[in-house]
Amino acid sequence: MNKYFQVLFLLWGVLSLIPEGPFLLAQEITAEEEPTSRILFIFDASNSMAGQWGGARKIDMAREVLFDMVDSLEQLNNVEMALRVYGHQSPVPPQDCSDTKLEVPFGPSNAFMIRQKLKYINPKGTTPIAHSLELAPGDFPPCSFCRNIIILITDGIEACDGDPCRVSQSLQKQGIILRPFVIGIGNDPGFKETFNCIGEYYDAPSKEQFREVLEEVVNQALNETSTQINLLNSQSEPTETDVNVVMYDRYSRKIRYHMVHTLNEKGNPDTLYLDQLNTYDIMAFTIPPVNFDSVKLIPGRHNTISLDAPQGYLYVRTSRGKSYDKEKILVKKAGETKTINIQEIGNVGKYLVGRYDLEIPIYPLMEVKNVEILQSYTTTVEIPAPGFVTFNTRQAGSGSLYQLLPSGKQVWVMNLLENKKSQGFYLQPGSYRVVFRHADLSSTSDSMIQDFVVLEGTPATVKLFVDAF
Repeated sequence: MNKYFQVLFLLWGVLSLIPEGPFLLAQEITAEEEPTSRILFIFDASNSMAGQWGGARKIDMAREVLFDMVDSLEQLNNVEMALRVYGHQSPVPPQDCSDTKLEVPFGPSNAFMIRQKLKYINPKGTTPIAHSLELAPGDFPPCSFCRNIIILITDGIEACDGDPCRVSQSLQKQGIILRPFVIGIGNDPGFKETFNCIGEYYDAPSKEQFREVLEEVVNQALNETSTQINLLNSQSEPTETDVNVVMYDRYSRKIRYHMVHTLNEKGNPDTLYLDQLNTYDIMAFTIPPVNFDSVKLIPGRHNTISLDAPQGYLYVRTSRGKSYDKEKILVKKAGETKTINIQEIGNVGKYLVGRYDLEIPIYPLMEVKNVEILQSYTTTVEIPAPGFVTFNTRQAGSGSLYQLLPSGKQVWVMNLLENKKSQGFYLQPGSYRVVFRHADLSSTSDSMIQDFVVLEGTPATVKLFVDAF
């Protein structure tokens, strides 16, 4: 144990907050029914807590502060408490690393039971912090509308073979516990480094500061925190909206809030009330998406989260001003190969301001490079209306289609389907050549060659029969 008096508070929110689902709205968290906040105190009663500090035993000072906090919490609605104690059952030596027990379970109006239990506990054993944390999630009864919080009070570091940092990180990744707070009282310069892996560290070198920091931590756990998400346009104004926004827990990657961004009746981003114990990764599903990672809210204050999301519109049409059989456009960021969206010709798509490459899968493949999307502006791209060409044969066979360029060059376009007697495709206006052989003909000389022209927006039929040549 450390020879200096150090009291450590670790606060976790253990998430059992409203049943998860893909359509959990932020507003549900602030419905008229307030969730119950359940605080589990884990209290160190190891033998080192009998040591002196500032003229009093460490355990007596810790009890005094905790008595006052329990009295305050008892007056609040929708708050329940429980008490787990370790190091109070088996004296050292020998060392009993299983010495941890839930002394007072959760229940309404149990503050008196907690005070009575604390009053008669005497320090005698060891310090199994990690084991106590491992057992703590089971101390919370099932609840569909609760916020679960852990406060650990100890005067020293882990004395058994457990690793509190590993336990904390593992439980955070599983979504069982949330952001930890560490409050240390003492002068050991290694204290912060020892517990820095568990969470945020707060130093309280005096009894008065110790009390203030504890109150601050509890306030952070219980007070609601308002937030607005600003989606900024090209002028850094929060005018973008109607975008799906997902807020993930940074550690577990579970969805905490899922909403459609909204401007209120005054044209300002709507106010959200979020759990401040989370660290959030935020994704706004513009095209392409934008994100803001590791967002921590400041409790008790109105928080503003801003994401650059300037957007404009893309409209692709044919020269006849309408779609042809709802053909698709592949949209990519300029110079990149990954498709970020598939848009139908004749529909309007919304994209972040920037430049994009379009791939239009009509034959031959059409590419439109470096299309610029501007803020709140509709960029229109017009392409020639293709013609629908039907190839008819008396029997299935093998064949290929080529485009004939003005230079006289022949460019391969596609292979025809081998198991079809009739097949049709949209083709760009221009001159073409088809080379085809029926499956029942075995000589290369039986290959047919036919040239034809596709007119803009005009259907055509190509007959691949022997008597057609």
